[in-house]
Amino acid sequence: MFNRFTLTLGRRYATARQGSHLVSFISRMSVIGLVISVALLILVMAIMNGFDRELRERILQVMPQGTLYSRDGIHDPAAVMAQALQHPEVEAAAPFVSLQGLLAKGKNVAPVGMFGIVPALEVKASGVDQYLIHNRLNELTDNAHAVVLGSTLANSLQTEVGDRLTLVIPRAGAGRSSPSIWTLEVVDILATGTEVDNNLALMNMAAASKLTAYPGSVSGVRLKLRDLFRAPTTMYEVTANLAPNIYGRDWTRSHGNLYQAIHMSKKLVGLLLILLIGIAAFNLVTTLIMVVVDKESDIAILRTQGASSSDIVGIFLVQGGYIGVTGTFIGVVLGVVFSYTVTSAVAGLEHLIGFQFLHSDVYPVSYLPAELLLSDVLYIAGAALVLSFMASVYPAWRASRVLPAEALRHE
Repeated sequence: MFNRFTLTLGRRYATARQGSHLVSFISRMSVIGLVISVALLILVMAIMNGFDRELRERILQVMPQGTLYSRDGIHDPAAVMAQALQHPEVEAAAPFVSLQGLLAKGKNVAPVGMFGIVPALEVKASGVDQYLIHNRLNELTDNAHAVVLGSTLANSLQTEVGDRLTLVIPRAGAGRSSPSIWTLEVVDILATGTEVDNNLALMNMAAASKLTAYPGSVSGVRLKLRDLFRAPTTMYEVTANLAPNIYGRDWTRSHGNLYQAIHMSKKLVGLLLILLIGIAAFNLVTTLIMVVVDKESDIAILRTQGASSSDIVGIFLVQGGYIGVTGTFIGVVLGVVFSYTVTSAVAGLEHLIGFQFLHSDVYPVSYLPAELLLSDVLYIAGAALVLSFMASVYPAWRASRVLPAEALRHE
């Protein structure tokens, strides 16, 4: 079926410029359709992978992957941390105090999720230090009035490093009905480029503990887990060995819906674009059938010269395969180029027109991420080639059924 004769003639039919202009036009459209389908699918899968990566490497590096709580606060966090670290899946632990309040600067007021931390322990349990603009997290250790603000929160308050803010905590202490007020000085800005920047702030843990209903205690202990996708099982096993009043929570409860939504969207979009490749392959069927009709006299002459039915099948399979390989190759090249440049291209377009497409208060990140995986490229290219080959089977079989006498009778 496949020999030098069929390969040469099949490629010549695929690249010929003579003959029906309509057939040539439809052939080019088939290639273009396959190119667009493959390139778009690679680009969209890369963007979905980018969102998945940002969730794992940015949001979950700053927000707790696993957390241990107690309703009345944890009075001996060191003991809880020591017990938690005995589990092989727990890499690091750090205590924290969680507060909900308001930050004010002049007439600007914004809600804040304030976390009191111990910097030396926090950098082991999270990657927060990677996203600081001035790398001054250690100033929280000894300065009870120092604060690190998320970049979006800082912008909403129109504040920068060195400014003073007022923190208001409603009904902070036990038996108190009036809010507690604390003065803070901005020492650094946290810029992760994600939704974390919207309302997160960090301060000295001892100072934060004084503003709670359980002074001297901590709200909980955050854990850094070795395997993020084993988080529910790990937290269950950790809490089973702790006091009954301590319970655990993992990231799948706080950000699990986002993760599931990203993966569901990736599957649905991938399915839709695979169908788009299928449509492009269907166009290939139309193209090859028209070529068969246009080349009936050529097929008849080849049959009279001794070409077998398998040779005719091979010629048109080669032609369909050539179109499929050409469209897939160009599509893969364009898809890879677009995937590596889409982030900077969108950022440049935003800067040019002065409009931001993604906002972290709506989307999980404030820019368009992309991560190209070789497995996705191979899967998409393989699917396109298989569909192209399958689309060539019927027209090739149809060509092999052309009767020389009937085809030449009208010549």
